[in-house]
Amino acid sequence: MSLDRMVLAFAGAMVLLSVVLTVFVHPLFVWFTVFIGANLLQSAFTGFCPAAMIFKKLGIRPGTAF
Repeated sequence: MSLDRMVLAFAGAMVLLSVVLTVFVHPLFVWFTVFIGANLLQSAFTGFCPAAMIFKKLGIRPGTAF
């Protein structure tokens, strides 16, 4: 799996986790979803993604975006 796909899969998993936490634990977990969305938006414009840097250090092969 390339780095790009790994970042997308991780972001999707985090969004789903934050929705589950919001529904079953506490409504304020919605801010976790907002944080993830804001991070995705800024990485689309800047190319800076902390998750991509971590995955790259773990040895995931590079993709075209990161």
